[in-house]
Amino acid sequence: MKPQPHKPKVRLVGAGPGDPEMLTLKALKALQSASLILVDDLVGEDILSLANRTARVIKVGKRGGCRSTPQAFIHKLMVQAALSGENVVRLKGGDPLIFGRGGEEIDHLRSAGIEVEIINGITSALAGMACQQIALTHRDHAQGVVFVTGHRHASGSSMPWADIARAAHTARLTLVIYMGLAQLDHIQSQLLEGLPASTPVALLQNISLPSQRHAITLLSTVSQCAAQQEFSSPTVIVVGEVLTGIHALGLAEDTLTNAHQNQT
Repeated sequence: MKPQPHKPKVRLVGAGPGDPEMLTLKALKALQSASLILVDDLVGEDILSLANRTARVIKVGKRGGCRSTPQAFIHKLMVQAALSGENVVRLKGGDPLIFGRGGEEIDHLRSAGIEVEIINGITSALAGMACQQIALTHRDHAQGVVFVTGHRHASGSSMPWADIARAAHTARLTLVIYMGLAQLDHIQSQLLEGLPASTPVALLQNISLPSQRHAITLLSTVSQCAAQQEFSSPTVIVVGEVLTGIHALGLAEDTLTNAHQNQT
């Protein structure tokens, strides 16, 4: 029998929120068989250390406010490598299909006749809320969840935050905002047009990593809280009544701490 011709293929792999133990087995197998890994900025060395030792690793990161690798260049690298017979993994933080431009890459690869395999990862909002033991949906508080980007569109247009807030309030939805820190003042003022000022908000930074930290506050004070506590990227913002319990717990802990300090 004649050997089957190589069929060019690229795997879009989700690295999860950062903790290597949160990789899927399928993602691990893809990393260990790769000959070329095109990796995003937010993927740490702990995860890359699990990859095939002979694999070439090319960093093609994109960070808001920083110099980024052009998407067209990433497309070109993937196509050329796949056509030349490389075992290509495009490694992205979180899940490749949630704000990772995975859809654009799928379209480009397919148009070049290249097979695409998607290997999902745990997106950071899910991992972050799990760390706080809070569900994004809850029968009593939230009938659904909306994932939205805080980035402005390339045209300069912004999300209709006030409309989103009204819909969330009416339909009882949790809002999860990725990459919203730079626009937080604007987002906050717009959300206040449709949601009560007392709506709880969580700020979650460096989710699943040893440096992870969080703050629970209110919609009326979230921008001030983020500035005072010096939150920086990557931070996920979660808005909604699902946070009511942990917010109340935080108030109780503050009350007990203050009472203890007053006694001493």
